[in-house]
Amino acid sequence: MGLARVTGVSMCPTLAPGDRLLVRYAAPVRPGDLVLARFPDGVLAVKRAAEPRLLPDGGEGWWLLSDDPHAGVDSRHRGPVAASAVAGVVLARVWPRPRWFGHRA
Repeated sequence: MGLARVTGVSMCPTLAPGDRLLVRYAAPVRPGDLVLARFPDGVLAVKRAAEPRLLPDGGEGWWLLSDDPHAGVDSRHRGPVAASAVAGVVLARVWPRPRWFGHRA
């Protein structure tokens, strides 16, 4: 488990800049989950896992999207992200307004 801080507006209205998130590292990803992932250009970002995708090399990956399609950069611009580059699943926003995401045990 770890904490992450939102810095951009691409996940509004779900998340806002300054939100603090509880992240479960190495958790299995399901479509619809909010995830912390590193894009191939090195950018670490919180995005929504839309669906599993095959990478050009045949490896497993995820198509990651912003909640606000007009803000930020996501898989529509960078392509799918390798499954190994998904650091973890966001379990909850812990500050400023606590909220749980998904149905994680």
